[in-house]
Amino acid sequence: MSELKKLEKMYTRGKITRREFIAGLSALGLAASISPTLLSSVAEAATPPKGGRFRLGLGQGATTDSIDPGQLVSTAPQMVHLQVRNCLTELDHTYSPVPELAESWESSPDATQWTFKLRKGVEFHNGKTLEAEDVIYSINYHRGEDSKSSGKALVSAVKDIKADGKNTVVFTLDGGTADFPIIMSDYHLAIVPDGTKDFEKGMGSGAFELVEWEPGVRALTKRNQNYWKNGRGHFDEVEIIYIADVNARTNALKTGQIDAMNQCERKTFHLLEKMKNLKTINATGTTHYTIPMLCDVPPFDNNDVRLGLKYAIDREQLVKQVLRGYGAVGNDHPIAPSQRYFASDLPQRSYDPDKAKHHIKKAGMLDNVFKLHVSDAAYAGAVDSAVLIKESAAKAGINIEVVREPGDGYWSNVWMKKPWCFSFWGGRPSEDWMFTMGYAADAAWNEAHYKGERFNELLIAARAELDEKKRRAMYVEMQTIMSNEGGSIIPMFANLLMATSTKVGYENLAANFDLDGLRAPERWYFVS
Repeated sequence: MSELKKLEKMYTRGKITRREFIAGLSALGLAASISPTLLSSVAEAATPPKGGRFRLGLGQGATTDSIDPGQLVSTAPQMVHLQVRNCLTELDHTYSPVPELAESWESSPDATQWTFKLRKGVEFHNGKTLEAEDVIYSINYHRGEDSKSSGKALVSAVKDIKADGKNTVVFTLDGGTADFPIIMSDYHLAIVPDGTKDFEKGMGSGAFELVEWEPGVRALTKRNQNYWKNGRGHFDEVEIIYIADVNARTNALKTGQIDAMNQCERKTFHLLEKMKNLKTINATGTTHYTIPMLCDVPPFDNNDVRLGLKYAIDREQLVKQVLRGYGAVGNDHPIAPSQRYFASDLPQRSYDPDKAKHHIKKAGMLDNVFKLHVSDAAYAGAVDSAVLIKESAAKAGINIEVVREPGDGYWSNVWMKKPWCFSFWGGRPSEDWMFTMGYAADAAWNEAHYKGERFNELLIAARAELDEKKRRAMYVEMQTIMSNEGGSIIPMFANLLMATSTKVGYENLAANFDLDGLRAPERWYFVS
């Protein structure tokens, strides 16, 4: 087969983009001589076809799951939710906000007022036309004084929302927020029809309509024939299947029972890479694992205890043995090395049994047994991580008891309930968003109950700071505070490992969340 034919085949099967195809032609010295007709025909052939049932096997989900926008705690309900609903903005693969239900936006000079122009002609699944009042209702659902929404902290700065006609929404904030368009892409803030009460019906304006929803088991959606977004929503149906066991999930992919899976087994990922009927995805992003200690519950209210346990963890060992090298060590704060204000000069905390013992002894807790609650529901390999932590801490004279918890209901019964447990974060695309979501004093997902006064002062100040140098200094200080005083041990950042059959096509994968920013059902397609 000629090089040109190889390029054409790769392009038409969705393995390279149009830009890469043209670059390949240039490398062969053929770009100038190729007929525009050929380029046109190849482009037409590469247009994603419609059709098929996309079967997605997920490793996270529980019978307690909900697609209430304020109660989305794991990957399965989040992905169902984003199939049936849209946000005002959407993040592309560069973490940049692009228009979704809002076709444009602008801010006041001090970033305290944001005006969003809504896309006209968008319909919800029930035929209702999208209007400003739907946006106001959807955002206010998270703002109420009695709201228990996990997205409440994201919109805590919103003082007022008002309509300026049917297609314009004006947000007034209590302070400058330069990242507000990014915040509006958060899956919690998806738009539903004004007055919606029963969220489990899945009413929205998304690419798919909900057919079946059995939490912790499966979900089925069908294509929205009136979907407003061009070039999206290619499948006829999407079936999400909850398969907790990674080996069962992998076997389902190998035997063609599913078309794609997330959270691949790191131990065997190199074998999947060699299989001709599969494609693997190894994406670097903001995903990280945390081991939060409740700072308002003894003995974790003592910072010497928290520091002692941070030094008692062999991070390099965890990355090597649990992540199999598919990741990087963390420094007890949630900002990834790829992010804009990452504190690159902050000294990396390393395993130090002597320092660990010093701090635990200073706290008078050398005889204490620290209970570490864990389940692989937190992430694949969490139990192995706990065992390794127990062993490394023992070398410092620190006694850790590993308490294995049931996977089903882990996020409702263990996370943020037990004093010390495991957690998983897909991360957030901006520093302000990540800190606001999980570490602000009033954050619904403040999993360590940390309420540092200086940290929260900086959070507010940095959010409104327009000077890049000053803003960077603030975020570096916040990362330093988190590392040295915070309640979350963050030992490692993990690459996202996924796999699909070769018939699945995709381009420019986003890594802000698993599976193309949780939008694989809408963005992906079958190539043949």
